[in-house]
Amino acid sequence: MAKTKETEMQRRARSTFSYNGKRYEATGADKKEADMNAALMLDKLKRGEIGISENMTVRRWAAEWLETYKKPSVTDKTYKDYKLQIDNHITPAIGSYRVSEVKDIHLQKILNSRVGMSLSTVRRLKLTIRSLFAQAKRSRLIMHDPSEYLIMPKTHEGTHRSITQFEREHFLKAAATHHAGLMYKTMLYCGLRTGEAAALSWNEVDFNAKVLHVRHAMESGTGDMKEPKTAAGIRDVPIPDALLPELREAYDPARQFGPVFTQQTTGKRHTETSRMKAWNSLKKEIDISMGAKYGKVKAKDGKMRMTKILSVVAPDFVPYCLRHTYCTDLQNAGVPINVAKYLMGHTLLEMTARIYTHTDKAALDDAAERINGRPPDHATATPASLESPLRIAE
Repeated sequence: MAKTKETEMQRRARSTFSYNGKRYEATGADKKEADMNAALMLDKLKRGEIGISENMTVRRWAAEWLETYKKPSVTDKTYKDYKLQIDNHITPAIGSYRVSEVKDIHLQKILNSRVGMSLSTVRRLKLTIRSLFAQAKRSRLIMHDPSEYLIMPKTHEGTHRSITQFEREHFLKAAATHHAGLMYKTMLYCGLRTGEAAALSWNEVDFNAKVLHVRHAMESGTGDMKEPKTAAGIRDVPIPDALLPELREAYDPARQFGPVFTQQTTGKRHTETSRMKAWNSLKKEIDISMGAKYGKVKAKDGKMRMTKILSVVAPDFVPYCLRHTYCTDLQNAGVPINVAKYLMGHTLLEMTARIYTHTDKAALDDAAERINGRPPDHATATPASLESPLRIAE
């Protein structure tokens, strides 16, 4: 059998050619087919679809860079973040460009598209771009590194932020019908961490006192349910009137000691993976509500399918933003910072102060009205259904 295969290979016609000083060979059943295959190979080389050269596309180089230089040397989490930056921001903009064609202005435009996002979000994208093209230069694919002098666009400081009024409106609209909406609304209205929300059981919900007894948290990475990392994490949090009816409706006496929030298909307590999937699903609904653009795009099977072609929701709108917003709502409601520290489960007052020192535009407008001797007109500024549910007792 081996000799037969060897004989067949020897009988195949060959066609050779040179490109950029290198010799290439193509084969075929006859000379005509071999020449045709050689022409196709040359065309792919020129378009950067095969081979490692300055003619390869950014999309191909990014894939090579990930597998060769990153996958063996970084954690799975870091690898996924690099891939996310490439798939979501780099290849959609310049994926079809040859590596040698990329200029600094192309890369600067990619960074500029993230203006207004959190500092950490934009830094991760810049780091990916810098690493990608610095390695291309070291590998002698390009003479000059176009990412060397990129300028950071304007960002907001900190890794987390409060959601805007516009985001709150569409978040509440989507959460009203989403299967995981109640869990994320509880994070917004009670300031729970994602692990604390996942660990909450019905026996820790006191409907009479209108209080959540936060006693446990799901440990990130292991999924184990443990006490919070610090003693400050153990706390009682009031349930606002805006949330209480929904929790009552969801309560099942037969599951008194079971989880409050469960997976849609299994009915079991949420895992880290299921929470991520639930958030991505909810965020998609928020994106649609905000006006995400969809259009028909040809899929791999050749059929035209409706696909999202322009996202509207901010990439840094993450679950932790809901907890950050809760702290901002406490500030806007006039809750003393030491009380906010307790409700947030912070160990240090400085942690709460970092959020309390962020004065939003609404607060500034309110101050301006008072300075000018005019009572602030909140009635026309924000619909009552979208205002913070936190209030100071009269």
